[in-house]
Amino acid sequence: MRDPAGATGDGHGSWVVAFGAAPGAAPGDPVAVLGGKGAGLAAMAALGIPVPPGFTIVAEACRRTLAAGTLPAGLTEEVRAALRRLETEAGAGFGDPRAPLLVAVRSGARASMPGMMDTVLNLGLNDATVEGLAARAGDARFAYDCYRRLIQTYAHVVLGVAEHRFEAILDACKTERGLVLDADLGAEDWRRVVALYRDEVERRAGCAFPQDPAEQLREAIAAVFRSWTNPRAVAYRALHGIPDDWGTAATVQCMVFGNLGPDSGTGVAFTRDPSTGAPGLSGEFLANAQGEDVVSGIRTPGPLAAFEARMPAAFADLRAVAERLERHFGDVQDIEFTVQRGRLFILQTRTAKRSAAAAVRIATDLVHEGIIDRDTAVRRVDPSALAGLLRPVLDPRAPRTVLATGLPAAPGAACGAVAFTSEQAVQMAGQGRAVVLCRPETSPEDVYGLHAACGIVTTRGGFTSHAATVARGLGRPCVVGVHGLRIDLAGGAMTSALGITVRAGDTVTVDGVTGQIALGAVPMIRPEPSGPAALLMEWAADLGVTV
Repeated sequence: MRDPAGATGDGHGSWVVAFGAAPGAAPGDPVAVLGGKGAGLAAMAALGIPVPPGFTIVAEACRRTLAAGTLPAGLTEEVRAALRRLETEAGAGFGDPRAPLLVAVRSGARASMPGMMDTVLNLGLNDATVEGLAARAGDARFAYDCYRRLIQTYAHVVLGVAEHRFEAILDACKTERGLVLDADLGAEDWRRVVALYRDEVERRAGCAFPQDPAEQLREAIAAVFRSWTNPRAVAYRALHGIPDDWGTAATVQCMVFGNLGPDSGTGVAFTRDPSTGAPGLSGEFLANAQGEDVVSGIRTPGPLAAFEARMPAAFADLRAVAERLERHFGDVQDIEFTVQRGRLFILQTRTAKRSAAAAVRIATDLVHEGIIDRDTAVRRVDPSALAGLLRPVLDPRAPRTVLATGLPAAPGAACGAVAFTSEQAVQMAGQGRAVVLCRPETSPEDVYGLHAACGIVTTRGGFTSHAATVARGLGRPCVVGVHGLRIDLAGGAMTSALGITVRAGDTVTVDGVTGQIALGAVPMIRPEPSGPAALLMEWAADLGVTV
């Protein structure tokens, strides 16, 4: 029950804060209350940036849920009221079989924890609403693709069914039909996959996939809160010094669809290159896809130049938004976006993780551009970033046997023994060995292996994949999308297109500048500080700051 001031009976304010709500709706530090994602969405909505409508459930609700084992009193009613406002804005109804509204539930802690907690997309689909979505979009294939995505993610996040079981079903269906890509499947194929997925849910979870959208949403919110305590999130917090008692906010947002055809897509853009610090938009785009396809590393997207060529008007909108957000926040932004039938939507903005070289160049460039002052620049750059610029790099004159070349995702050089699993990487590092973790792609479960490694290689994924993002944050050299290498996890070997086989424990060298993977140890040299690094050190000395 509320008093006139809007407090709940237990003294807590509203559990739900709408995007663009009046200042004071979330008292205190917005990031602490709404999480980084929620605070960013609230700021963008206030700026008039095109964000899909939604609301954020405050982090206190997560703390109460974890303490009591159930959602706090009054939360469900507030969520229901907030949904009614979204329905009015969207002109659709949550659970309406004729005009269904679909929503996403995303985690959002006050500190960035990429991929460590859970997300559920396409909530609100069931056997009736999927037909309404198909009719409204004029595309049954799209509707059933969304439905199978919901079943798989919901079963994993909420019901604890392993994702690989669904991947095996999908692979078998593609093999049976002689198809290679998910995009090759048609509407009838996806209908069949949906039926098989639902059977798998009943077999593994002992219950049917819920047809009640309200139940889907309620359970998804609770599961996102619970993901704060999953093993990978706990490990990540321990490694990065993030307090366990913060909890996560949860954002509920209208779905926009990048998988609606060739004039739709999804991507990640940085307002400056997070690897080198060079000015201008950088990032990746994947046509006819949803966001998880990009960040998971399962599919390798193309460069933003491909997006510009395909949809120049939407790209121009993205560039204008990016410039505005960087100036507003005073730092480089990492922006997730979706294009639905030519229209741009921003799903998230956050301060971008960056390499040591990028951090130094960006800080000095922002001073030159009048966005920050020298004192801010000096204090923003971690002293370890400057130290990182003085670490050895590969001697450009040294001979090397190049196994393959991929996309340089995080600069620097590393030489070490090959490990194909995170467990191997941790074990080898524990023996005092330098380790290069080589994987088809990494996932949040690889958190310990990524920390143990001195270099990271993946054969799939792109510049904005999980491996690339985490590597930049850790300062590890990283090369992704190395198509010239084939990793046999079962056999514990990696083979190059040249026919050279590397086994676990063999030595390779990773060059995060050129993207080369070389056999054995390549000689290194120690660079001298120059350019932006020398300038930043000079400013620090003038200000009396030790770096």
